[in-house]
Amino acid sequence: MSWVDVGQLEDIPRLGSRVVQLTDGDVAVFRTRDDQVFALRDACPHKGGPLSQGIVHGHRVTCPLHNWVIELETGEATGPDTGCTGRYAVRVEAGRVWLCVAARRAEAHSVLSDVRVVSA
Repeated sequence: MSWVDVGQLEDIPRLGSRVVQLTDGDVAVFRTRDDQVFALRDACPHKGGPLSQGIVHGHRVTCPLHNWVIELETGEATGPDTGCTGRYAVRVEAGRVWLCVAARRAEAHSVLSDVRVVSA
């Protein structure tokens, strides 16, 4: 398990997100109004819409394509919709946001060299 420094908490707008590009797909890192941070695969379980471009409200994000509402804590769609997007562990230490990148293959030690943080 490796941790990637995403940047300062203050660099992620409240009710906004930042995208971390990994070799196996993008991760959206969200900041709520109460400064909690969550990380989800940046793809809605419905049609793959970019959740990082959605509207954050409470501890949920609404997909910009078809208005599916996704729980930030679990990645689960709220009823009546069903589906789930992947979650990533995230933590804040000394004002910096850290994203857990789990090793998924033998060459995963090289994943960190392929990480790029971009603004949403």
